Amino acid sequence: MILTDYLRSTPDLTWEYAKQCGISHATIRLPEDPSFTITNRSCWRSVCGRYWGHGLKPAIIEPLPNELHDHIKAGDSLRDECIGKFLRMIELMDEFDIRILCFNFMAHVGWTRIADSLKERGGARVTGFCLEDYVPSGFSITEGQLWENYAYFLKAVVPHAEKHNVYLALHPDDPPLARLGDVSRIMTSYENIRHAIYDIMPSPNLGITMCQATFHMMGEDLFDIIPKLAEKIFFIHFRNVSGTKENFRETFHDNGVLPMVELIRLYKRSKIECPIRVDHVPTMAGEEVKNAGYDTIGRLYAIGYLKGLLEGC
Repeated sequence: MILTDYLRSTPDLTWEYAKQCGISHATIRLPEDPSFTITNRSCWRSVCGRYWGHGLKPAIIEPLPNELHDHIKAGDSLRDECIGKFLRMIELMDEFDIRILCFNFMAHVGWTRIADSLKERGGARVTGFCLEDYVPSGFSITEGQLWENYAYFLKAVVPHAEKHNVYLALHPDDPPLARLGDVSRIMTSYENIRHAIYDIMPSPNLGITMCQATFHMMGEDLFDIIPKLAEKIFFIHFRNVSGTKENFRETFHDNGVLPMVELIRLYKRSKIECPIRVDHVPTMAGEEVKNAGYDTIGRLYAIGYLKGLLEGC
């Protein structure tokens, strides 16, 4: 597997730490400001140049920028315009040799937490979710509308992804609940994920991001579904949790309910060679919660833990 780290588009301490940890491939978030135009080659060259200059290869884009994806998932009046821009984005990914896009289909409400300072081991702080405390967003969309919008999107973009050798890695809904208020969620079970990647627009370029903790919270047996999905796992989010999909918290990677050593062995037995990154790390002593789940020191611990497993299993 290829060890990556999630690095935003402006160099910061996480870039330096990634290099010092031996990481050479970056999972990148494209800029979300007026100076960056998604369809402009010069903007892409400038952003990619920053990573190249630090000895980092942009390997995965995560997520599909919200300025496009929000309209596509909602199926609103800007959908076709945004899909057109995304088709151009696929061409630029090909030009700059970025082969994987991690995307989701959570309309209106993305990955959701209601706390960012829950106590973990030794007083480290983590994010968490409790359905009883969730305040609905005020948006509304049905399950049927989501499936229609998802099919519309795939039929428009999958042929272009195939043409340009770009791989689309669908991330499950986080948390994997059927509804959050009046907002339906559809990527919440193994069967729905199978339907999403095999039945609507079958393609070797359409697969999944194996966010292992999210699949676990669906109630799925990872040791059953990972081998079944092996050919479709394009990217792995290495993450651990404690609790249920209605009430859970992140944990240190070695302190949750998932058997992390055995999962690495399973990925290797299943001959999965895709990129992998740590996800949702604790905020540790001496840090302020600035980017909950993605602060710096906890990420160092998680990368070291994952790197040891990759080399030792």
